[in-house]
Amino acid sequence: MKKMFNILLCVSCGFAAALTTACSEDNYGDEPKPWASTTTAFASTDDAAFLTYYKPAIGRVGDPMPFYDQKAGEFKVLYLQEYDNNGACYHPFWGLATKDGATYQPLGELLPTGSSTAQQDAALGTGCAVYNEADGLYYIYYTGHNPLLPNREVVMRATSPDFKTWTKDATWSLRGTDYGYAASDFRDPQVFKADDGLWHMVISSNLRFADFKSSDLKTWQHVGSFNMVWDRMCECPDIFQMGNYWYFVYSEGYRAPWSRKVKYMMATSFEGLKACFGDPGANWPKDGHEGVLDSRAFYAAKTASNGTDRFIWGWCPQRIGTTIDERNVNVGAESEPAWSGALVCHRIIQHKDGTLTLGAVPAMAAKYTKPQEAKVMASNGYADGKLSGNDAYVLFPRLGTANHITFTVQTSNNWDRFGISFVRGTDSERYYTLVVNPEDENHRKVNFEQEGPAGKGFIEGIDGYWFERPADNRYNVDIYTDNSVLVLYINDVCAYTQRIYGIQKNCWSINNYGGNITVSDVRVSQQ
Repeated sequence: MKKMFNILLCVSCGFAAALTTACSEDNYGDEPKPWASTTTAFASTDDAAFLTYYKPAIGRVGDPMPFYDQKAGEFKVLYLQEYDNNGACYHPFWGLATKDGATYQPLGELLPTGSSTAQQDAALGTGCAVYNEADGLYYIYYTGHNPLLPNREVVMRATSPDFKTWTKDATWSLRGTDYGYAASDFRDPQVFKADDGLWHMVISSNLRFADFKSSDLKTWQHVGSFNMVWDRMCECPDIFQMGNYWYFVYSEGYRAPWSRKVKYMMATSFEGLKACFGDPGANWPKDGHEGVLDSRAFYAAKTASNGTDRFIWGWCPQRIGTTIDERNVNVGAESEPAWSGALVCHRIIQHKDGTLTLGAVPAMAAKYTKPQEAKVMASNGYADGKLSGNDAYVLFPRLGTANHITFTVQTSNNWDRFGISFVRGTDSERYYTLVVNPEDENHRKVNFEQEGPAGKGFIEGIDGYWFERPADNRYNVDIYTDNSVLVLYINDVCAYTQRIYGIQKNCWSINNYGGNITVSDVRVSQQ
């Protein structure tokens, strides 16, 4: 017990030197340093285990492929298993089971890669899973990827009677070149029942979506193709019906700071969805943000429904760098975010006009059951719940590894600007802020900024999307963190996923930038 106690003493130093100086029995004598009462910055690191936003103990989560298994009464989430050193054959399908999108049971490897670089599926790429009641089989349609073969990407399939043991169909494949598509890009098959009563398979190719149909999931007929978004490669298509509308979710792979996000189109039929891509600019959903669902830190997302809720899963990328500050600003302005990371799940919210936003899955809050004291540790321009003046802030105690933060901000007018900072200490040269920024009088956007005396300010490439200013200027803020993964929700109209290293064991703050805001109902709970 005493050795564990002294480890906590070393952590409480709050200096980078504490990371390299060995703890000893007599560092501070027999009395513990009051860690909870300190506010200096600390260079914390992620735990191996992520308890909410799943990451395997070794490696990371690539493109998730969710499926609701009605026989088992649970969601299955397949994903591409990524390692730091993949080897010649890579990205087998691993799996998870979950009933609620908040707690996961690992299923291990379900679909292996080919056994040699001579096989078409030496590497596996994104696909989907479906169940066919007619023959009692589960089907996985997937991408067989091999850059050494004439057709680099081919659609393949495997079947299983129990979702455990899978048999690859060596006699069947779809090659894009047989239908006039690219040999290099023919991937990410998505299978679903369309409104004509038939199975359809939509496949991403070079600036075109290919459409195939089948009555039995065995024999497929080419129907035709339809556009992507202008000159942008669109990945991981997902098509579904929800109420009176049909939706097409896709990940736009265009490499620009304002792009590379998960988006959607909507129409009243599947054929209407395809027509939307004929003129994307004229057919964006009328949601004020061109169908964008989240930030660039949520990618390759697909959905599944249990008949009550529809959830969407994507990955939040790891960041590259040798220090917390290097990793936190490497978010895709000059270089693309790293591929793969931790699994993030949202609930899809359908509004009366059919437009979509994302919110927390219902089971999330129940995981964070340990209330924490949200006392004021330091402040500037803060009194009686009000933050007034430029650079006003109120600093709250150190966070744990996994946190749920809620509070309400009432702005005094239509232009007040506020933010939430993490990795912030009273001695911080740099800290990281989600700024709810007025883009104009009636619209807001979440910007990411590195603040502090040595901060860079606005970080291009990881801002959110426009959303309407609440008519009453009241912002109900809901934040979940798990190690370095953070998700912010505002009023069921804005979801913003981000990777911020060093959240845990550091203080956080609410800030005001001119004008004044009222902060109320601040609550923090941990797992």
